[in-house]
Amino acid sequence: MEIVLAHMPPPVIAWLALRLYGVLTWLAQPLLRRKLRLRARAEPGYAQAVGERFGRYAPEIVRQLPHAHHADHAQADAPWIWVHAVSLGETRAAAILIAALRARLPGMRLLLTHSTATGRAEGTKLLQPGDVQVWQPWDTRAAVERFLRTFRPALGILMETEVWPNLVAGCKAQGVPLVLANARLNAKSWRSARRVTALAVPAYRSLTAVWAQTEDDAQRLRSLGAPVQAVFGNLKFDVRPDAAQRALGQSWRAHSPRPVVMLASSREGEEAMWLQAIAQVLERKTPLAACRTLGVDSENAPQRDQFLPDSPPHSGTMGQEDGKKWAAGAHSQPTIPKSDRLLAKAHQAQAAITSEVTAMPSDPAAQVQWLIVPRHPQRFDEVAALLEGAGLRVARRSSWAEAPAPADVWLGDSLGEMQAYYALADVALLGGSFAPLGGQNLIEAAACGCPVVLGPHTFNFAEAAQRACETGAALRVADLRQGVRAACVLALDGVRLAQARAQAQAFAQTHRGAAEATAQAVTALLACSTPAQRSVGSKVA
Repeated sequence: MEIVLAHMPPPVIAWLALRLYGVLTWLAQPLLRRKLRLRARAEPGYAQAVGERFGRYAPEIVRQLPHAHHADHAQADAPWIWVHAVSLGETRAAAILIAALRARLPGMRLLLTHSTATGRAEGTKLLQPGDVQVWQPWDTRAAVERFLRTFRPALGILMETEVWPNLVAGCKAQGVPLVLANARLNAKSWRSARRVTALAVPAYRSLTAVWAQTEDDAQRLRSLGAPVQAVFGNLKFDVRPDAAQRALGQSWRAHSPRPVVMLASSREGEEAMWLQAIAQVLERKTPLAACRTLGVDSENAPQRDQFLPDSPPHSGTMGQEDGKKWAAGAHSQPTIPKSDRLLAKAHQAQAAITSEVTAMPSDPAAQVQWLIVPRHPQRFDEVAALLEGAGLRVARRSSWAEAPAPADVWLGDSLGEMQAYYALADVALLGGSFAPLGGQNLIEAAACGCPVVLGPHTFNFAEAAQRACETGAALRVADLRQGVRAACVLALDGVRLAQARAQAQAFAQTHRGAAEATAQAVTALLACSTPAQRSVGSKVA
């Protein structure tokens, strides 16, 4: 078989690979239906409009499409833009881009697609009259063809990573320009793509344009044949914290006499790691709230530079070097461990923090108010049961009235309130970075002025994490035990905390501009399209 393939021209191999892939995705359809039924037990949204996954659309959706009738000529000439945002994070990034596009393209109508229930729920907030929201079609030739034939978009925008071979091939065949915006490709995904070059390279090469987040992303994408036209940065830097959510979080914060430390967007296994990190408090068999009365208050708490390595001695006022970064130890800890020397420094930093914090009159984890916000809503009940099973009193956001109820742990079991949670928290531990999952978005926290403590796994946002550590907006630690201690010490130091907040906001503001650059590039691409492609009332070429 290998000998036969070796003598085949690359286009033939690519054609065979796409056909084989198409057969496999077609055969997988019953498994997809079964998976959706199972997911719907925890998240009912997965049971919604299942036919859309296979290119079957309800008549009421088809009737509201702009090319279904031509009575309104103004609407018929408006750009009909398709944006695909797979899940929650991509949808939030898409919201920033969509706002910039609407400002440049008055009357623009939006076709918004998703793959997850959380993404679709978030996406409903972005819809205006005349917009349409459906599921992304499963990647079979038939479903993709029905999708494109039904909606006839003038332009398609895939957010971040969503490159599907049949979808890209279908757009190319039907003359629909398809771009990858806010594009990222980490080293792990790049290696996976290299294993299936016969599929990946034609798909990336068939895109009309790619606008990458970083130079590293751009290099990896180019190596797969992607037409990278520019590096615009990360759209998420352009987020503007919602004033209402910020006020809500601050109102909650007013009810806590103690600093608030959050485990933000926690993933499976990280809550158990957090429980292990505060095991010393739990072993006292005393509620956290009672333990707090044994310790020092925040005004008399030891200064944080006593505990972080390579930090100048505290002299009552911060000197120039001391005031430069709250994460003085960040320079002695690897952003991404690459050598034994860097790893040794990380272990030294952890040992320094551990030994100094242990000498405190009371464990710092007992002197803060804890807030845990799981990443996925289907895990809310599971996490609550885990915490209660450990003997902790839990107050869930869903049961709060005007203010959080007194408890050892507040549990953020709501969607769409992440900015309120960041306004409530003084410091955040970044979920997904303590388990080997690549980390969650730290930019939203920075924009809200909430400094972040990162674990060792941030490959999904490697450059943003590195820059945040370099500027003092974040601190990297070796594990969650060290992270808990570092976050608590910072939260208990009012002077350093104020400095860290300022550095976080400055970090977010410095890297803005991707939304406007991307919107400008989309507008230019539309201007280069044929009139038939620009008109929503026309057939796709």
